[in-house]
Amino acid sequence: MEWKELPSRPSLEQYKKQAKDLLKSHKSGDREALSRIERHHPRFGSAKFALADAQLVVAREHGFESWPQFAKQLEAREREGSEVFIWKAAEDAVIAGDAAGLERLLQEHERLFREGQPPSFGFGGLRADYSGGDARSILARNHHFESWAKFEEHVEARGRKNSAMEQFEAAVDAVIGGDVAQLEGLLGKNPDLVRVRSTRTHGATLLHYVGANGVEYFRQKTPKNAVAIAETLLKAGAEAGAVAEMYGGSTALDLVATSVHPLRAGVQNALIGTLLKNGAAAGDGAVDGCLANGREEAAEFLAQRGAKLDLASAAGVGRLDLVKEFFDEGAEEQVKRGFGWACQYGRASIVEFLLQKGFDVGAKLKRHGETGLHHAALGGHSDVVQLLLERKAPVGVKDETWGGTALGWALHAWSNRPPGTASGSHDRVAKLLVAAGSRVEAEWLESESVRADPRMLAALRGDST
Repeated sequence: MEWKELPSRPSLEQYKKQAKDLLKSHKSGDREALSRIERHHPRFGSAKFALADAQLVVAREHGFESWPQFAKQLEAREREGSEVFIWKAAEDAVIAGDAAGLERLLQEHERLFREGQPPSFGFGGLRADYSGGDARSILARNHHFESWAKFEEHVEARGRKNSAMEQFEAAVDAVIGGDVAQLEGLLGKNPDLVRVRSTRTHGATLLHYVGANGVEYFRQKTPKNAVAIAETLLKAGAEAGAVAEMYGGSTALDLVATSVHPLRAGVQNALIGTLLKNGAAAGDGAVDGCLANGREEAAEFLAQRGAKLDLASAAGVGRLDLVKEFFDEGAEEQVKRGFGWACQYGRASIVEFLLQKGFDVGAKLKRHGETGLHHAALGGHSDVVQLLLERKAPVGVKDETWGGTALGWALHAWSNRPPGTASGSHDRVAKLLVAAGSRVEAEWLESESVRADPRMLAALRGDST
């Protein structure tokens, strides 16, 4: 689901008016209004619908769980000197490449930038990196340049009317903004743009920007018509399998398949299919990469279209037949990873098979020293959690990176779910883990999100109802 971005100086009154307009449109039966309500507040799609419900829809359209949270953010942005205002001003300076403005903010609010955490830019945890150095080094890093001198060269070239740099950057903006007409116009004037590489360190082509991954954080966006954008570029001669430098070497397919933004825009598999149809190929580790990034549907989509599978990736996409076939030849590390994927993605039959083969239910997996129970809790798979607990999986084990138990992982996944999403089965997972003796931290019970959700609160308290 795509969230709307807030302007630099949003007005609370403006959004109150939007909510009132939505309420009026609902009463008149406006189709677009009803569609918005169904996406963001399905319980009131056609029944009783009041102003508070309309306000909730507006809040959730902008990525907030509730209207009070949304209003608080808007009020903070309106107050010059507030932390929210300062972070937004800094973000604007980074995106605009305003070294003087950013340096002033760094000097005036040195402690905030040293100790604070900037808010994320849109969904997915993307944010500017203000760590270390002065404004110039921060700008160069966030714009993917090796040095301030390289960034200055880029700015100067981009500022020249009709320069190749100006045309390429305008085309990038058209790609991420979903402006097919603008993109076609630019390609018509300069057909070679589809083969031009960015002078940034990632060396992306226009097609790589469709992946919304590994490029400038503020350009990681996926428009609803991303498939049309990709088709426009491919028709113009873009190379589907071109490799850029992000993550040690990535194609557009690699980026699309592992990015959260095409998924949330509802076009991930359609984009993958378009790229495959035009000559892109899934690499040997493509399915595993999807699983590692939480892209279950993309992993299954690639597997169904012939992407190479090993024991671990077969376990992640639910191919018990292949897991059985590969098991005798599977290395210990493969089995460990496969067990983790099977737990995380709810492949109960594969979890059962591996346990029957003697896999240690409490074994520590991967680089974080977590267990299969951590993964099942993270994925919200109460059936797998139940299975593991029946096999005496230890509930108090903490991972070696963040020091979290399986219950902590479940709460993390639950609290970071998209706004408006129901708790799903994470509350059932929490109930099982608490009943099995998992420790509940006091701050969890006091958190605003838990207190606002009766089911999760009851699960953590161990209520029998």
